[in-house]
Amino acid sequence: MPDERTYPLKPIKWYKELADRERRKASHAFLVEGERVIEQIIAISPHAIKEILSTQELSPVYSKYPQRIVTESQFKSFCTTQTPQSVAAVVRLPMDTYSSSLPDNTGNKILLLEDVQDPGNVGTLIRTAAALGYSGVILTDKCADPFSPKCVQSTAGAVLSLWIRRTRNYIQLAGELKSRGHALVAMDLHGTEDMSVLQGRDKLVLALGNEAAGLSPSLLDIADYRVKVPVITEKAESLNVASCGAICMYLSCR
Repeated sequence: MPDERTYPLKPIKWYKELADRERRKASHAFLVEGERVIEQIIAISPHAIKEILSTQELSPVYSKYPQRIVTESQFKSFCTTQTPQSVAAVVRLPMDTYSSSLPDNTGNKILLLEDVQDPGNVGTLIRTAAALGYSGVILTDKCADPFSPKCVQSTAGAVLSLWIRRTRNYIQLAGELKSRGHALVAMDLHGTEDMSVLQGRDKLVLALGNEAAGLSPSLLDIADYRVKVPVITEKAESLNVASCGAICMYLSCR
């Protein structure tokens, strides 16, 4: 096991505090639970792991990281899942997550989420975007935080697979992407465009809104297309935002 002195020991309560967004931002770190999620992060971004926490001796896959053995009681005190596994990791928070500037290389397909507040939905959408080859996700400051415990778990470790921005200046970023040649497609219950506008586009911003309120007038006004997913309204008024996003992202990759 690596010498624990290579990584300063934190009070046990510090790990619990990482469940709070402001504490994560101040510490530049977030907590990940479970072997599957941790190993996915190691595969994507091995240098992001700062420390491994466990109640027992660990497998060799974690040997190059600082490790700390804690009691089961201590482990349960900072884990948020109802039945925590025996391993967790402290992971570096990406530096520009809460900035209002786009990365130099934005990639071609971007997901924009406006005020999607359920962390399970946000995490599932990030995971789907990563799986289908999207390069980045823009979130409004009223969205669930992408590095909250439930959101990270819902991504199944894919949260570091693409760039993420969480900002109140999302309209500005959408406009900047439009100026770079991205088509802004807004999913709207009152949209008139066919789903086919999603297909065959090299550069795309796909915008999804809050399930109750939909997309704001400000975003709809700058959209190139307003698209409605056809559903049998007699049986279901609309789709869950994560389901809608999965369908649209899949079609956009055809």
